[in-house]
Amino acid sequence: MGSLYILIPLSVLLVFVIGLIFWWSVRSGQFDDMEGPAYRLLMDDRDPPPQDDGNPEDPPKDK
Repeated sequence: MGSLYILIPLSVLLVFVIGLIFWWSVRSGQFDDMEGPAYRLLMDDRDPPPQDDGNPEDPPKDK
């Protein structure tokens, strides 16, 4: 019975903290675009990687 005096206020405090974190994430725009990142993952890159033609007379490229 004595542990309930600690666990009940602790659970109320935990719910309050979780509510604050959720409120902050909604206000900061974390849930604005739920589909955009999923579509960006599937898109190809626009520029293909440069092709090396193997010509030894070309100056070396800085990386």
